[in-house]
Amino acid sequence: MATDLPSIAARFNHYFRPRLLDALQGYNQQRFAKDVGAGLTVGVVALPLAMAFAIASGLKPEAGLFTAIIAGFLVSALGGSRVQIGGPAGAFIVIVYGIVERYGLANLVIATAMSGVMLFAMGVFKMGTLVRFIPVSVIIGFTNGIAVLIALSQVKDFLGLSIANLPANFFGMAQALIQALPTFNPAASLLALGSLALIVGWQFGMPRLVGNPVWNQRLRLVPGSVLALVLATVVVAVFHLPVETIGSKFGGIPSALPGLQWPAFSWETVRFLFIPATTLAMLGAIESLLCARVADGMIDDRHNPNQELMAQGIANFFTPFFGGMPATGTIARTVTNVKGGATSPIAGMVHAFTLLLVMLVAAPLAQDIPLAAMAAILMFVAWNMGEWREFLHLRQYRMPYRATLLAVFFLTVVFDLTVAVEVGLVAACITFIYRISSLSRTEPISAADYPALAGLQGQVEAHRLYGALFFGAVKLIEDLQDHLPQRTLLLDLKNVIYVDSSGADSLGDLARACHKNRVRLVICGLMHQPLDIAQRCGFCASVGAANIYPNVATAIEGSANLGPLDAHPDPGTP
Repeated sequence: MATDLPSIAARFNHYFRPRLLDALQGYNQQRFAKDVGAGLTVGVVALPLAMAFAIASGLKPEAGLFTAIIAGFLVSALGGSRVQIGGPAGAFIVIVYGIVERYGLANLVIATAMSGVMLFAMGVFKMGTLVRFIPVSVIIGFTNGIAVLIALSQVKDFLGLSIANLPANFFGMAQALIQALPTFNPAASLLALGSLALIVGWQFGMPRLVGNPVWNQRLRLVPGSVLALVLATVVVAVFHLPVETIGSKFGGIPSALPGLQWPAFSWETVRFLFIPATTLAMLGAIESLLCARVADGMIDDRHNPNQELMAQGIANFFTPFFGGMPATGTIARTVTNVKGGATSPIAGMVHAFTLLLVMLVAAPLAQDIPLAAMAAILMFVAWNMGEWREFLHLRQYRMPYRATLLAVFFLTVVFDLTVAVEVGLVAACITFIYRISSLSRTEPISAADYPALAGLQGQVEAHRLYGALFFGAVKLIEDLQDHLPQRTLLLDLKNVIYVDSSGADSLGDLARACHKNRVRLVICGLMHQPLDIAQRCGFCASVGAANIYPNVATAIEGSANLGPLDAHPDPGTP
């Protein structure tokens, strides 16, 4: 038994190896200093975003902080990327809000944990690369749609409207906002506009107005969202503005991490939560792996997608039981981490400890944070989240790409993200099948290419097939079957790269039609996968070894010397 332990450990290490283990090789004090600096910077950036994402999702602000701390630490410690930062993300706002409104907070915990199990299973079964097969048009469509819904959901706090419960769907949300317009709060609106103007100005170079280059550099290290949050809080506290704050709505933020919270569980509940949990898992996988690819391009590295999915799964399984919400890789915080000089996952772990320290020490100061400033931050996040330039460039793309992107965007906004992605994937698959089938073709082989055919006119009819012979291209074989020659049909399959079961069946039908009409079928050029499936399905046996040749030249020569058709075997049923 003892001799098996090293092999078991090696096998486990092969399947589950966090990037932290490799990053610590050759780790030194200089790299640690860079990681600490980057982690502190990301922690400051993540503070307002974590609370804003939780509030927008219909949760208390501490849910976002707990997620950023617990999930952020687990993703960095166990993930497959060197610099990725995990935590609550804007992409989850619409989904989480809908789950809370429809199923309740306890069922959000179960749905998040279920999504964690799914993510971990995706990593174990090495499905990390499959996410890359989701078309760009689908990703851009639902990302832009989510951005619109996030912005729409923040109109309530941006204008200071009095709405008890904002619906999760587009039409209900719009109707509630219109009906609440008489409750418009000018103070909240001015505060939100000022916060948004400061954030945008800070993003586009406001620190450059300071003449001193040293102070300019220092000011640029301060996130605009943090500055807007602090100034808005000071203004509300000093002038006693009549606006809604975290203290007035949520009673403040606790100054300690919560204990284990075990929700009521039943299999009947799980049955209804399967689709929401699947949506969370798929969205989390897409977001985290896209973020990891962005990070790879910035640091010239390559992440392990399967390890990243397993880490995301562990984080999403444990975090909700400690008051958290769904988590994934976050592009804005990851980019900040890279620009801050991060060299290893230690930076992400420091970011989690930074948030924990801030929560333990400065929780009472959050009482006066205005929700209008939070809305301004999320408005800016929604704008940065969307790929709006893609709408301007739609004319450059083909109609299927445009139709898929716009359909997914429209369905995400008006109906549901799950429906939008399903429709987008189906449309993309149909488009792909059509494009591949259009690339498959057949053309006659003429005597100009092979002079030997000139002496066999009226006896041998030769054709060459190109592309993939699959269910979308079997019409090529059916056309040949409908126009059989009188004596010999020669097929060159050298340029056929793939044959599926439907293609194999169509070839079998052709062999039987040729035998029924006393037409000899000669095949040449079979290689690789087409040869393998032709042998396994019995097509080669039905044609007969005497009628199979390596190339067109030998097939023409053999066709000229073949005996009577009676020697040809009965293809039967492959």
